Amino acid sequence: MPLLDRRHFLGLALAAALSACTTPPPAPPPGPKLLVLVVIDGLPMRQVTGARSQLVPDGFARFLDHGRWFSQAHYGHGHTVTAAGHSVMLTGAYPQRTGIISNEWRDPATGGPVYNTGDAAYTYLDNPTAPLSGTSPRNLKAETLGDVLRGRSPSSKVIGISGKDRGAILPAGHLGTAYMYMGETGQFSSSTYYMSALPAWVKDFNAARPADAFFQKAWAPLLAESAYARDVPDGQPWQIASGNGNRLPAVIGAQMDAPGPRFYGNLLASPFGDELTLAFARAAVTNEQLGQRGVQDILSVSLSSHDYVNHAFGPESRLSHDHLLHLDRHLQAFFQFLDQTVGAGNYVLALTADHGFTDTPEWALTQGRDAGRFNNGPSLAAVNAALSARFGVDKLARNFSASGLLLDEPLAAERGLTFTDVQAVARDELLKLPGVDAVFTREQLLGSDTTTSYLEAMRKSYDPTRAAQLQIVLRPNWIFSSRPGGSTHGSPHVYDTHVPLLFWGPAYVGAGEVPTRVEIADLAPTLAAIAGLPAPAQAQGRDLRLSAAAR
Repeated sequence: MPLLDRRHFLGLALAAALSACTTPPPAPPPGPKLLVLVVIDGLPMRQVTGARSQLVPDGFARFLDHGRWFSQAHYGHGHTVTAAGHSVMLTGAYPQRTGIISNEWRDPATGGPVYNTGDAAYTYLDNPTAPLSGTSPRNLKAETLGDVLRGRSPSSKVIGISGKDRGAILPAGHLGTAYMYMGETGQFSSSTYYMSALPAWVKDFNAARPADAFFQKAWAPLLAESAYARDVPDGQPWQIASGNGNRLPAVIGAQMDAPGPRFYGNLLASPFGDELTLAFARAAVTNEQLGQRGVQDILSVSLSSHDYVNHAFGPESRLSHDHLLHLDRHLQAFFQFLDQTVGAGNYVLALTADHGFTDTPEWALTQGRDAGRFNNGPSLAAVNAALSARFGVDKLARNFSASGLLLDEPLAAERGLTFTDVQAVARDELLKLPGVDAVFTREQLLGSDTTTSYLEAMRKSYDPTRAAQLQIVLRPNWIFSSRPGGSTHGSPHVYDTHVPLLFWGPAYVGAGEVPTRVEIADLAPTLAAIAGLPAPAQAQGRDLRLSAAAR
């Protein structure tokens, strides 16, 4: 039973704490009543600083003008995707330890698909559960800061909220509670891993059908046309026109008779997706009394819409720029709500992103850059043709998996082939393909070389029990994509690793820019120090000493 599983995990955490001393663990030391992590999915730091003169006073500017912010914060791992980033934030551990190597991957033993938060043992509440749906943190191998908190203070609450299941589940950890947006119904729900039925306040929120309020509402530019002079204009051939179209103003639900699954899905790719998610977060703070009950709590809110916008139109687009400005205003309203509800001196805010973003390759080509799309299908065929010609065995390469190519090691053994030879031929063929910069073998990834470009970053993304044997890095401005348009992320290049790391909480974090390079793995140890907690056990980051800086 799911609740028993969670109690068992909590019991183990308590037992570990008790075994470390002969007296009961002390009460948590004085600290903020609430830690709030805000994640902007798919937000490169360059977009925040690029729009600084257009920000409202109390959204992103709350951090930049009155908080402590790190202008050179990067992810240290190489496969920079949503699930991997969300697994790092509150564990302080890279995917090599969390096991969350990607959004999805293929089981090396069977070749079958695995979803990062997939768990067939559990289902969504009051909503359909498709195969491979994200329903639990079972695949997360590391504890989160919330797990540490609840191990010491079982009455504390840890809540993760997101438009995506992985954006809610991974920061919430094993002992928290996750709520995620249901794209078919426009509701927020959870799974049977966390509870047997939704709380009354969640049912009331859904019964009011707040998503329907955005039906046929227009997303219009906030500023005059001159404010977007540096952006790529709307309606470019590489900007995805399905969904809400690729021009502003865009009417969400245009040419639909009533709200339905297509409308609810499209809502996330607009400013209204974030507005709805923050409305649910406000309901959670109010009804769960987060930060208002005499114990520390943690709230994680991952806003998914910017990622959808950047995937469709590219971070260079006017649509992306305008979306950021809408988001800035939504954040201002949410922060002011927290000031009024929890108290401005009672909570700490941290804001980051799960990854950055690559410019759309077609746009990059117009700027004279080498850029392109690496299509997995033809590339797999080319590698298998080379392997078949060399060894006389078909389909030795199973498929692409996360950031790598998965080879059929059992088949190679069955045919009496030396696997290192198979690896070498596949690697050499991959390096011939357009856009490929580097390919690393399993032996390199498990080795100790720290000088080869990209190798250490890809090593931090590599869990040998889950990852493909060959890991691939594309050249700058190239992306893994079979689509004719849009953009993505997932590389160790700076545009994908460089993200915001912003803190606010005057009594706890101080103020000012810090230009020193830091990593997002430092976030969990830093928040732990602010809260008076030990860092999560698997953490590889360091405490950035914000508390000392504040003094």
